Amino acid sequence: MYIRRNIPRVNLDAIASICFNNRMENRTRRNTVAVWTELIRASERALLQIEAALSDANLPTLIWYDALLEIEKTGTDGIRPYALKERLLMPQYGTSRLLGRIERAGYIRRVACDGDGRGHVVQITDAGKAVRKRMWPVYQRCLVDIFEGQISVDEADMLKDLLGRIGRKV
Repeated sequence: MYIRRNIPRVNLDAIASICFNNRMENRTRRNTVAVWTELIRASERALLQIEAALSDANLPTLIWYDALLEIEKTGTDGIRPYALKERLLMPQYGTSRLLGRIERAGYIRRVACDGDGRGHVVQITDAGKAVRKRMWPVYQRCLVDIFEGQISVDEADMLKDLLGRIGRKV
């Protein structure tokens, strides 16, 4: 999951905006805004916890994990940067910068495409596979801490279904 850095913070107190703006026609159910607010807050807190755990373990950031995983899934064929951009839901410039940093760390290599003199594919190196494998237990522990201590298996299934339904609509 890609989270842009240095973006303006959003004031999540939309409920106050609805209550104090008498000119605004209130077509939003109060709990809709509350659900949105809690979803954003929970997501931000979870990502911060995961990023802190990775940092404490002297490992790269979560976006590096996501990129390395997607690249590794393509095997020896590698992946074109534009396809990786789509999988990571990142802008092109962000993907290019990310790949440059990961390449400088020695975790990926760029290989020229056959038949396309300007294009290239990105392949994961053995060092990239190793660091991604070291990252997973840290990431996994965070996911267990965040979810398994808070909600039951049935609640997790329900949450997955609900968020999936919302995700398919947008």
